[in-house]
Amino acid sequence: MEKFFNDTQVAFALKSDTELDRAYFLFKMIANEPLVRIGTAVTNFALKAHLPVEGLIRASVFDHFCGGVNEDDCLKVVDKMFTKGVSSVLDYSVEGKEEEDQFDAALEMTLKTVEFARERKAIPFAVFKPTGLGRFYLYEKIGEKQPLTIEEQQEWSRVVNRFELICKTAYEKDVALLIDGEESWMQDAADQLVTDMMRKYNKEKAIVFNTLQLYRWDRLDYLKKLHEQAKEEGFFIGMKLVRGAYMEKENKRAEEKGYPTPICESKEATDVNFDQTVAYMMKHLDRMAIFAGTHNEESSYKLIELMQKNNIAKNDNRIWFGQLYGMSDNISFNLAAQGYNVAKYLPFGPVRDVMPYLIRRAEENTSVAGQTSRELNLLKTERKRRKN
Repeated sequence: MEKFFNDTQVAFALKSDTELDRAYFLFKMIANEPLVRIGTAVTNFALKAHLPVEGLIRASVFDHFCGGVNEDDCLKVVDKMFTKGVSSVLDYSVEGKEEEDQFDAALEMTLKTVEFARERKAIPFAVFKPTGLGRFYLYEKIGEKQPLTIEEQQEWSRVVNRFELICKTAYEKDVALLIDGEESWMQDAADQLVTDMMRKYNKEKAIVFNTLQLYRWDRLDYLKKLHEQAKEEGFFIGMKLVRGAYMEKENKRAEEKGYPTPICESKEATDVNFDQTVAYMMKHLDRMAIFAGTHNEESSYKLIELMQKNNIAKNDNRIWFGQLYGMSDNISFNLAAQGYNVAKYLPFGPVRDVMPYLIRRAEENTSVAGQTSRELNLLKTERKRRKN
């Protein structure tokens, strides 16, 4: 099979020389682990002390990894990427909120992005995070089957109502909806809720998508059980497949609390788990839809091969590839140039509120072996190509 992810001219066609230089500088910084740790601490301190650093953050890391401070701000980026066939998923990336009014604000913002998606071909999905709509502790308590107080029961019914309103709106407007995965100890409650929504709104096709974090060794079995349920009850399954984003936290908690870690024993085992899950879903595409959220080139090629082997059209709407904005442009733009369905997750929100997301992004890049050096090599190749 032809390998085409090395074409940097296609990958960075939308980047000016200045943007290319900024990207190179940023990934150079991210490659330095002590620098990331120091930078994170300094940034957190500056924001807490209300020092005027937002302009600096915006001009550097924020503009590279985010679409803007609000949804309208993102449209320039959305339209620009769509000229090259790359779609966008507007992701309101405000994390770690605890108050009811904040959850209601996230609900309103998500409904707004559903409306945006309905109006624009360039935005094929809406997305939200379960803890954007309710307290983490509540999901955790329900997942552990602990009894809720009367106040907590009322609070949970508000969370369920928020889920219901978003999924119902997405269904009515025919907009596919991605629901992100989070830490394993809150995920059982979220999974149950998302399954209820699939049962209700995925009767004709996949509208509601859950997320499988495949660095967890139990997720393929979970999917197989869900598949049995879907066949029995007559609904479709939508799944976003990712490797996962909370590994260090997961391992640490498992060790502290003395239970076996839910994380695969090695990077290789995670890769195998991811590819086997993709293969399982491809085998059952009559009842499933895949959003392959991966920055892994080999996994992307394997999915392409399966599509070719099964004579599935490149633009079949049941299969999407997804990457994060600011990363793996070599995968996204080259896939789009070949005619595949591709969408970039485009985070947005006030600079101050999006910082936890950006910090996690930097830390993940530092810990994913080879990711940053691959980005740097591609950027270096393109800078050299332009100078010649």
